[in-house]
Amino acid sequence: MTPSYRHSGLVCTDHTLDVPLDHARPDGPRISVFAREVVAEGMEGRELPRLLWLQGGPGGRAERPNAAGAWLRRALREYRVVLLDQRGTGRSTPADRTTLAGHPDPAQYLTHFRADAIVRDAELLRRRLQGDRPWTVLGQSFGGFSTLTYLSLAPEGLDRALITGGLPTLTGHADDVYRAAYRRTLATNARYFSRYPGDRALAEQVADHLAEHDVRMPSGERLSVRRFQSLGITFGTSSGFDTLHYLLECAFVAGPDGPALSDPFLRGVDGVVSLAPRPLYAVLQEPIYAQGGRATAWSAHRIRSEFPEFDADGRGPLHFTGEMIYPWMFDEDPALAPLKPTAESLAHRTDWPALYDLDRLAANDVPVAAAVYRHDMFVDHDQSLETASLVRALRPWVSDTHLHDGVKADPAVLDRLLTTEP
Repeated sequence: MTPSYRHSGLVCTDHTLDVPLDHARPDGPRISVFAREVVAEGMEGRELPRLLWLQGGPGGRAERPNAAGAWLRRALREYRVVLLDQRGTGRSTPADRTTLAGHPDPAQYLTHFRADAIVRDAELLRRRLQGDRPWTVLGQSFGGFSTLTYLSLAPEGLDRALITGGLPTLTGHADDVYRAAYRRTLATNARYFSRYPGDRALAEQVADHLAEHDVRMPSGERLSVRRFQSLGITFGTSSGFDTLHYLLECAFVAGPDGPALSDPFLRGVDGVVSLAPRPLYAVLQEPIYAQGGRATAWSAHRIRSEFPEFDADGRGPLHFTGEMIYPWMFDEDPALAPLKPTAESLAHRTDWPALYDLDRLAANDVPVAAAVYRHDMFVDHDQSLETASLVRALRPWVSDTHLHDGVKADPAVLDRLLTTEP
């Protein structure tokens, strides 16, 4: 394998692999998946084991290696790291409003873009790179969900599994997931406004302004109150509170007719709320929980009615929402609008196959080390520990200090998992 390029002490080799769209029909239509293999400069000639990185998401491309990359630098001390662009993302065959327009049934097409298909792709890639030898997987967030699917479908491909912020409920419905998520998001709002108490009035001032004016972001898209509330998605990361605070502090400028929202503020908001870079995140957010013959039926939208604290009607303090996808997003985000019929079809689909084999997980003999974050806004702590108890050979480590992106923010997280005894 000839390196594609070198930079910042990293040696990178690109791989592209044709795979079946539907692994149950190997002679049917095919798509491509892309992976970048990274090794530390000076170690490229060594026989190092490989570690597969499964990115969070769904619909997120793998990280691009750079000079920082705390977790990557730690991993490269022992491994060749394989960064997989999961199907539909990055340099793999893309799935977005442009490419899906050419499919007669985009919803049916996207049923092949969940964790089960990603695992089958990874297995084909593993065999291409190293034959029958197993490798280590590191799954972050949705990548952790996919790791449990890996242990269910193809444990022979793994010699070790590491999971960070990614132990999902194995049997719960999406309603259970979002009911818990709304409670965590309320608690996270409380922590945010405790740190920045002045932002409560400022956020409500912005919401009042949006309710009274047709405000357009530099992209031309309208910024509604509910879209503004979705900035709470930033709360789940280690720098999220500060990111939102520093965005809000420059929200208003003096306009000719009174206070107006500034272009730096609106541009910053657009960078968070637009899902143009990752449309599959919106379309597949709820289907990643679907199994057992039940439709998700816009779970986050339905369950929100149980939490009136998120109503932006001026009768109570404003709260930001979190990792929730709503039907109205497919009206207000131009990158999602053409995908609304597809999302509707997936929301009401019931013929989803199981993602986890509970019997196989109960008998699992692949060593698994998992970081569970007590204050994780995206993945429920209690549901994670329940799942940990159902997987043999899984050792959980509960952190009170790290948030959902702990492995990216602090290399000590990966170090802890790598040194966990089987």
